[in-house]
Amino acid sequence: TQPNCLLVLELWPSDWFQLHTDLDMGNKNIKYVLAGEGAGTIFAINERTGDIHAMKRLDREEKAEYTLTAQVIDRDTNQPLEPPSEFIIKVQDINDNPPQFIEGPYKGSVPEMSQVGTSVTRVTATDADDPVYGNSARLVYSILEGQPYFSIDQTTGKVALAGMDREMREEYLVVIQAKDMGGHMGGLSGTTTVTVTLTDINDNPPKFTKGSYEFTIPEDLGIGKPGGRVKANDRDIGENAKSTYSIIGGDERDIFEIVTDAQTQEGILRLKKPLDFESKKSYNLTVVATNIRADSITGGPYMDQAMVKVIVEDADEPPVFTKSTYLFDVHENAAINTVIGAVAARDQDTTHSQVRYFIDRHTDLERQFNINVDDGKITLAKPLDRETDMWHNITVTATEVRNHSQISRATVAIKVLDINDNAPEFATEYEAFLCENGKPGKVIQTINAVDKDNPSQGHTFHYRLEMLNNPNFTIKNNLGNVIAKHDSFRRQKQDTYLLPIVVTDDGEPPMSSTNTLTIRVCGCSREGIVQSCNVEAFVLPIGLSMGALIAILACIILLLVDVLVPFSYHGLVCDIEETQERASNHQRRRGREGEHHPLR
Repeated sequence: TQPNCLLVLELWPSDWFQLHTDLDMGNKNIKYVLAGEGAGTIFAINERTGDIHAMKRLDREEKAEYTLTAQVIDRDTNQPLEPPSEFIIKVQDINDNPPQFIEGPYKGSVPEMSQVGTSVTRVTATDADDPVYGNSARLVYSILEGQPYFSIDQTTGKVALAGMDREMREEYLVVIQAKDMGGHMGGLSGTTTVTVTLTDINDNPPKFTKGSYEFTIPEDLGIGKPGGRVKANDRDIGENAKSTYSIIGGDERDIFEIVTDAQTQEGILRLKKPLDFESKKSYNLTVVATNIRADSITGGPYMDQAMVKVIVEDADEPPVFTKSTYLFDVHENAAINTVIGAVAARDQDTTHSQVRYFIDRHTDLERQFNINVDDGKITLAKPLDRETDMWHNITVTATEVRNHSQISRATVAIKVLDINDNAPEFATEYEAFLCENGKPGKVIQTINAVDKDNPSQGHTFHYRLEMLNNPNFTIKNNLGNVIAKHDSFRRQKQDTYLLPIVVTDDGEPPMSSTNTLTIRVCGCSREGIVQSCNVEAFVLPIGLSMGALIAILACIILLLVDVLVPFSYHGLVCDIEETQERASNHQRRRGREGEHHPLR
């Protein structure tokens, strides 16, 4: 029930074996027939003798076995003489395939200075021969190139290294061989390459190119400007080669700082404060370069230090004022050429050039001040008026005689002090209203005065009537209250009084002015509410506009004309003439009483 099994080697075409039946007694009527896998293409049978041979080379790696059927038939009738027999031809392996590295060439990396035996990578070769039969597929790995730096496990293909320094050599090419037949003579082999890169660790300190540096820096170098560069080289690469710089000694005045140039990895020495050649001519600094990062293997970071000497070079600097801002004061009545104050500047260079002073006329357009070019004394050129300008801010320049380009500036603030040169006057134009039936002694108006001057103790004003024994009115000196003396005022007799009042301050010397208070005599209610103040005036009804008032007046006039003209033409003419004369008299009085009289 089981098919016959034949083992054959991988060979070139040749006779292999013969089929034979017991019916074959030399009878020429017997015919052998072969069917199944490869019959007629790979395998051929001699139909008379039953000899089977291969028509081409067999390859186990292509097909390891074939299932065939053999049968004996009658040559004349083509009828089977016995049932067919099935058999299997198994191709037995021979070592005809070399090992191959399918995934090669390989690349690997490992930190430099790694311990001996540290794994770099693993290589794997395959062999198409039968791993079960014989040693055709038993591989052994070895290194052809790369010793003594690298080793390989001959069974697993694991590549390892010994300790190496990247700074000596960064990349290695390792040639690896895989050989079958267990590495014995006659075995086939294949090779591949492994490119091994040693990755950097921080195992090298930074190193200054020189042990000491010397820079000459002008004293007028600006803040933040570079004054010199130092460089610490590092044999490492990448982050391991980066360093920061710092000053650890000699910078007692905190004059300098050092920063790292990210592009060049240089230390840039910069100024934090201005230099002054006259006060200090040189500095000695201790500068340190320190790696940014440590390494887990070596334990860094590393550092190196160098000495830096800075020599300050004298520069021609502008004169220096004793103050940046000067404050002076002067009275507004000061005489021309009065000395207000003096400024001072000094050339601090070793040459000590003489200094000349000038006023920037853009800050003194009115040319109210002068300055002595030699000693810096500021004098008054024009009269001052505190009530016009209380402060004057001018700019004074100081220039070296030997180098006019060296200029410095200072601000001079001049405060104008007040003197009593303005007379007080009414705060507004006052107009008082006096009731015909008012009681004597009643205040009809309170006067307030103002003064452009500004005394330090404040204002105190005194009030009096120009006519000391005025029969109608009086005034309280310090309060400014105007009081009626009697109750016999009548509009028909006089409806307006122009009352001159003298206002005096308490300055030194005192100043005064005469101001006129207009008092109108009015008709009032019993409660003292003003109703009308003269013949033409009357109280407007609440809510009436000016247009409505004009319309009412027009209607009243028309009615009066229609009714009264025939009877009182002569009386009306007389009234008009009397009214014009009273108005003329009133204007003459206002002209006489409106004058101001300063006290001397």
